[in-house]
Amino acid sequence: MLFDSAIIILGFIGLIWGADKFVFGASGLARNLGVSPLMIGLTIVAFGTSAPEIFSSAVSAWDGKPELAIGNALGSNLFNVGVAIGIAAIISPLKPPESLADKELPALLLVTFVSGALLVDLYLGFIDAIVLVAITGFFSYTMFRNRISASTVVETSEKDIAKISNLQAVAYLSLGLALLVFSAEALVHAASSIAESLGISTSIIGLTIIALGTSLPELATSVTSVLKNQDDIAIGNIVGSNIMNLLIVLPFPGLLSAGPIEAELFYRDYTGVLIITLILAWFCYRGIRKDRQIGRVSGIIFLSIYCGWFAFMFFQVYEPAIL
Repeated sequence: MLFDSAIIILGFIGLIWGADKFVFGASGLARNLGVSPLMIGLTIVAFGTSAPEIFSSAVSAWDGKPELAIGNALGSNLFNVGVAIGIAAIISPLKPPESLADKELPALLLVTFVSGALLVDLYLGFIDAIVLVAITGFFSYTMFRNRISASTVVETSEKDIAKISNLQAVAYLSLGLALLVFSAEALVHAASSIAESLGISTSIIGLTIIALGTSLPELATSVTSVLKNQDDIAIGNIVGSNIMNLLIVLPFPGLLSAGPIEAELFYRDYTGVLIITLILAWFCYRGIRKDRQIGRVSGIIFLSIYCGWFAFMFFQVYEPAIL
């Protein structure tokens, strides 16, 4: 198990480093081909921030472990709000940006409810995946048509884009892609091995270890943003990430490894996601309409919900062994 744990740590490092090299090479190549900084920011950079979740979930589904991918998506959303927003709000009260009320929060609520409707029959299949892909396509079309508001997306500037030759760009692009694939494969196999040795389902590993590892960038971004008094980025980063987790991660199991899912993934874990998402939306709407902040008490509430869910899951999994 010690060896598998080391592989998991190296896998996370490889995913993050691979995503960075992929974005570096792809943005440099796009710059050389005359693509605008805005388009690079909306596509390549956005893909790079979600690459760890995307590749680890795709490999999980391809290897016949769909519940690892589903657990990753649900666990990441719980961690993002419960821990990332919770810690950020405890450090410094957050003022929700008004733009969230018109687009991002309704989108998050819609995607969360639709995901629940697709999972309620305890089966994630091809049609379910197509529904999520269609929603992703609609959101992507809307985003590019409206070019997204400057308050929620920071345009990539020329100085942030690599000035390298096409050959160097392709080399970095290939290296990043190889690291992403190899690291995701190693991560999934090591996580599955740990689950087997502990006698638990792969979904538990996805909900905990994998979700935590792939969500560390969101935690770092939110904490860094709140320290710089950039509350809009701290909150917008989490809302956008949670939307993408459900829309991009969940289709992989349906497309590559359709089948029934564990009842706990819906009744325990999706319910946790729904509750914490509704509370986040309520705090944000209240903050926008009444000019109030998501304060330290709210942050403690988020952390408490996450810890409560985690404790409930832990005792549910290990209660037979304890007794």
